[in-house]
Amino acid sequence: MSSKIDTFRRLHERGCFVIPNPWDAGSAIYLEKLGFKAVASTSAGFAWSQGHRDNDVTLDELLAHLKTLAGAVTIPVNADFEDGLAVEPDGVAANVAKAVATGIAGLSIEDSTRGDGEPLYAFSDAVDRIKAARASIDKSGSGVLLTARSEGFIRGRPDLAETIKRLQAFAAAGADCLFAPGLSKKDDIAAVVKAIAPKPVNLIGGPWITVAEVAELGVRRISVGGSLARAAWRGFSAAAKEIAEQGTFGSLAGPKLDLDAVFD
Repeated sequence: MSSKIDTFRRLHERGCFVIPNPWDAGSAIYLEKLGFKAVASTSAGFAWSQGHRDNDVTLDELLAHLKTLAGAVTIPVNADFEDGLAVEPDGVAANVAKAVATGIAGLSIEDSTRGDGEPLYAFSDAVDRIKAARASIDKSGSGVLLTARSEGFIRGRPDLAETIKRLQAFAAAGADCLFAPGLSKKDDIAAVVKAIAPKPVNLIGGPWITVAEVAELGVRRISVGGSLARAAWRGFSAAAKEIAEQGTFGSLAGPKLDLDAVFD
């Protein structure tokens, strides 16, 4: 087991840590220099950087991206591996094996179908997909940490009981960490933490809560999804639109960020 994977696993054993989401090598390096102990990729942030919509990159593109991120920093990288980029468990297993080989320390698999019909995989199918990911990681002998995501709260199925049922089943299927994106009520978060204990829970943080408050709820890991990428695009968009529409450069004012010093 690599030192990065060992480190990543230890981070989940106690306390609460933030795992921010870079979208390229530069943003990953910057976050490491700020002192974060681990980072996680963002499917949305990476897709936008390539001129695609979220969930619209190829497996080869994603694998190359993960290899770039893992090689750019000395801290662990967790991969947003979407739905495993496959429907059937065998396909998930094969793709997870390829992801593990990129140098990542962890990866997540979601139960969203990303289709126009049923938003989530059927319960038994979703569980089988996590079992396949677990078996693939175990076969690799890598020790990569597996996070299982239940997407109901962001896919039109905000059912807490169903979400907990799925997360518990994913934990039993071998997931090391559990994640339900979209949770925003403290009582719901506490209920998930209690139901999943002693396994760690990931939460997406935002302006509605602080790290200290998340820690008090018993959450071990906080990510931000595509929010950092959105913030970067927001600033870029405002400045570019001002130039294009008004012919002025006011948005470029402000303290200079010496990026050459960051990447020295």
